[in-house]
Amino acid sequence: MEYGLQLYSVRDLTSKDFEGALKEVSEIGYKYVEPAGFFGYSAEEVDALMKKYGLKVSGTHTGWREVLQNTDECIAYHKGIGCDTIIIPGADIYTREGIEEFIELVKVAQPKIEAAGLKLGYHNHCEEFYIHGEKGDLFVPYMELLERTNINFEIDTYWAYAAGQNPTKLMERISDRLLCIHIKDGLRGGEGKPLGMGTAPCKEVYQKAKEMGLLMVVESETCNPTGMAEAEFCHRFLKAQEN
Repeated sequence: MEYGLQLYSVRDLTSKDFEGALKEVSEIGYKYVEPAGFFGYSAEEVDALMKKYGLKVSGTHTGWREVLQNTDECIAYHKGIGCDTIIIPGADIYTREGIEEFIELVKVAQPKIEAAGLKLGYHNHCEEFYIHGEKGDLFVPYMELLERTNINFEIDTYWAYAAGQNPTKLMERISDRLLCIHIKDGLRGGEGKPLGMGTAPCKEVYQKAKEMGLLMVVESETCNPTGMAEAEFCHRFLKAQEN
């Protein structure tokens, strides 16, 4: 089994030493990374670093306006780093005006992205599963995206759990549009924890992802005592599930 790491997990190091972070992530045993920013590095520099440390970019978390309003530049950068998946890590879709703007932009940008051989995905937090809007015009953002767009998804299984969803059932439900998952732990109320230290159904999520052949990308948020220590702890948890 090969696993990925969302580099936000080690943000306490990437912001100071991006290359050093990649080196340590590789030494832990991760084979894929999911960057959340490139700290001024060119696509050519990032590609060289990935090759140097034997890593692949499974996808990126790239801000929604950058993706949807600077689509051509975003496509070129992703091609330059050998990445075929662009993931929007969240958007202002909790008002009717916001969701409508987002959907219209997706309808314009996604065909361009797919024509270039790339995929577009959306990463959830809790709020996408809650009811928003005003009386007489209520909506659930996640359902709007499912029913009114062709966007793909990266399920953050912890945030889905924290929002009252069953992560494994959600994985099954949207399997035809599911790119990968964030395997992640924490408490129901929203406090993140390393894998195996919270109340989220991480073991069940692991088995379902394995059954479905999905890439599992670790995200651990608290940097306690450091992001890299948590990343290593989480990798050991995943390896233990293989037996």
